[in-house]
Parts: sequence; C-alpha cells; structure tokens
Amino acid sequence: MSDNGRTVAPLNNLLYWLQEARFLVVGCGSIGRRHARNLRQIGVRKIWCYDVNRERAEDLAQELRIKTVPDWDAALDLQPDAALICTPPVFHIPQAQALAEVGAHLFIEKPLAASLEGVAQLRETVQKRGLKTLVGCNFRFHPGLQQVRAWLEEERIGQPLFARAHFGQYLPDWHPWEDYRQGYSARRDLGGGVLLDRIHEFDTLWWLFGPFARVHGWIVHTGTLNIETEDLVEAWVTFQESPVRASVHTDYLNREYTCTLEILGTTGTIRWSYAPHRVELYRVTSEGPERLVRAWPQYDGNMMYLQEMWHFLKVLAGIEDSLKPLEQAEALLRAVLTVRESAAQDRWLDVPPGP
Repeated sequence: MSDNGRTVAPLNNLLYWLQEARFLVVGCGSIGRRHARNLRQIGVRKIWCYDVNRERAEDLAQELRIKTVPDWDAALDLQPDAALICTPPVFHIPQAQALAEVGAHLFIEKPLAASLEGVAQLRETVQKRGLKTLVGCNFRFHPGLQQVRAWLEEERIGQPLFARAHFGQYLPDWHPWEDYRQGYSARRDLGGGVLLDRIHEFDTLWWLFGPFARVHGWIVHTGTLNIETEDLVEAWVTFQESPVRASVHTDYLNREYTCTLEILGTTGTIRWSYAPHRVELYRVTSEGPERLVRAWPQYDGNMMYLQEMWHFLKVLAGIEDSLKPLEQAEALLRAVLTVRESAAQDRWLDVPPGP
C-alpha cells in the first residue's frame, strides 16, 4: 500500500491503477501533453494536471476532459497516488521531493535533473516510503533497439568492440510553433543544452553495455543559434563491465534529422536508425556472409512512449520491475555530468562511484 495513509487495493491489481488511482501530470508542455494523452488512451480514469501557465493547463484539461489544480499547494493537497514530472530539468528534484513526501509514486522525465543537488535526499525519501520510480527512457521501448539488445545477448556479432551513437537535429525545427530561444533547451537557467537534453544516447549505451567507467568530453557552444547553452557534444566512454569502447555525438545543428547507433563486433556489425525505423545485422559465418534486416516503416514514434507508460503502470501494480529506477538514473546523470567536467579539464576522468 502507498505510504500516504490511504488503504489501497493490492499493487498487483492493475485495475486499481486504471480506475481508482489519482494521477497528477506536472507540466503541460509537449511531453506532459503526450504522457497525459497516453494515460487517457491506456484507460486511466482519474487524471489531474498542473502548470504554472494556467491557460496551458486548462487547454489540456479541456482536450482530455481531465481536471486541473489551481496552484502547487493544491497539487500537493491532492495527494496523488502517482505523479509525472514533465517540467524543465531544474524543477524535477524539488517537485519530485515534495510529491514523494505526500506519498506519490514518481515518473520523472529525462534528464533526471540538471545537477545532483537534492537527488540523494529524494532517493532517501523514496526508499523510506517504499515508492516506485521510473525515469524517462522511451528509446528502450523502440523495437529496433530492443532487437539490437537481443542480437547482442545472442552474440550474433561475436564480442562487441566499439559502439557509436549519433544524434543531430536543428533546434529551431524541434517545436516550430514556438520561439526555440525561449524553450528550456536554449536556457542555462532551466537546465538546457544538448548534453543533458539528449541523454538518450548515453542511456542507450548504458542499457546495452552497463555502467560507465571513464569518460572524456568535448563540449562546444558555436554561437550560431543565438542560445545560451552548448549545441554540440562529442564524448568517449569506457564501461565497468564490458571491454567495449564507445563514442557519442549529439548536436542541435544538423539540418537533417539523424539518430543512429552502430556496433562493431569480432564477427559482424549492427546498424540501427530511428528513421526509417530499421536495424541491420551483417556478419560473416563459416558458411559465408549473412545480412539480416528488420524494419518498421509504418512505426508510430508515440508507440515507445505509450509502452513506456504501460510499463510505469505495471511497475505501480507490482507486475514488472522498473526498467530505469531513480538509483540507475542518478548513476547515469553522475556519469554524464562527468563528461561536462572532463571537457572543462580536457582529459579523461573516472566516473565517481555512487552512494
């Protein structure tokens, strides 16, 4: 049962979470709207939303026929069973901490935070109150990357040796309906910048090869976009439990959307591309060369978010373990922040151990 004084049905009763539990969506921007819509599509009945911009919250509430709360105090007074934190990164930890203290289980969008400040306290509160957590990791639900993981587990390319994750997209194209210079990606005070904004690439490597051991970063602010934050990152990674070496490239500059992963092994190569949702394996066996291709040309990108939210509900119901709990997200954040520090010092750094 939730540690908020209310007696609830057993956690393995998914119907409770669909029909009776109170969900609060904090932040009604594009990602908050997406998660709220997906909760509705899944069949969650009781949803509230909150945003400092009342008009934005009311607009979402009207679209989905859900309720709003007028202010932050009212959001806490609601004592939701679960909360989704979908605000800019600098607000994630203080908002999650306040909601954890009233007994809410937590879904926190990526990145977990803009810094490690307050994360240890949140972890202690979550552990003390027995709360479930999931930090945003939607790409782990993409069928192409799931196929990559399966091929690696099957040792289809022998021993993996090197991986390259690459993302690039022109920032003004992300949300063409608004001034990109006012969005959190462009602002230091909100925790923006491509390093944390595209933590997805680091997360994918962590998911496939385990915790990072050492990192070296190169962080660039080209000034061409008239934003405060870095717009290009190059990083190199080694792992604690794998001999693989990896590189990560992310940028806000590429005029053609690029999101790919390449893995080289002793007997073959795997290549994945988000668009057009295709993964390819090429290897050489005793019988000669072999090429396997899996493609999902009609794939709807919202499906990975929908499956992510289904996973959160199953975590709440005790059916599945969290694929990315707070502790793992904290360790990943520590590693990625070390990339920033290594760039400032222009040298390899060991990733500090967690608590």
